[in-house]
Amino acid sequence: MKTKRQTLLLLLVLTLCAQSLHAISIPPKFDGFVYGNRPAFDPDAIIIEAFMDPVCPDSRDSWRPLKRALQHYGSRLLLIVHPFPLPYHDNAFVTSRALHIVDKLNASATLSMLELFFEQQEQLYNQPTHNLSRAAVVDEVVKLVVNVVGNSLATSVRSGFNDRKTDLATRVSFKYGCSRGVYGTPFFFVNGFVLPDAGDAIDYKGWRKIIDPLVGVHKHKEENYHFFL
Repeated sequence: MKTKRQTLLLLLVLTLCAQSLHAISIPPKFDGFVYGNRPAFDPDAIIIEAFMDPVCPDSRDSWRPLKRALQHYGSRLLLIVHPFPLPYHDNAFVTSRALHIVDKLNASATLSMLELFFEQQEQLYNQPTHNLSRAAVVDEVVKLVVNVVGNSLATSVRSGFNDRKTDLATRVSFKYGCSRGVYGTPFFFVNGFVLPDAGDAIDYKGWRKIIDPLVGVHKHKEENYHFFL
């Protein structure tokens, strides 16, 4: 059962989503970060889209079992991670923006950055940063980013937070999630269809239960195809 505060926060997200859709425009590229060195779309793969907030505990808890599933199924799965900064997490936008900055500098490091945010998440919660200025929070985030991309890119990382393009990219991520009906994190779609229990982490057994039947369907189709050749 949701508390009164949680209900009000959920209504806030839904209101912001509704407002953002009035101003949405088509971005020049599809939103999201692809897991692994793969093309953004593979017609033969089962596509998982994960909407995550870097400072959301449930997003953090969902990441490890999802990675385990990706390792188990290999090329049969394709994961696209969409940052979705929840407005009641004070530092969700700045950390989501950092993902876009890293992706621009070194796309292969983007999801490693997300993992580091998950590992260091508690220092970016609302309470520990309550008395910090926005500039001070950005400084802390820059330090974390440099740990991933290297000191040689420190200046580029810092300037990224003054780049209007990274601000707009982060807004597009939020608006894209709203356009898909996302209202919390983690939020998952498989082959375009939303999974139930949005906002809750899915464990490894849960992913096996979801994916195994789909892999079986793919295998059956392949067998039928070879039979008719």
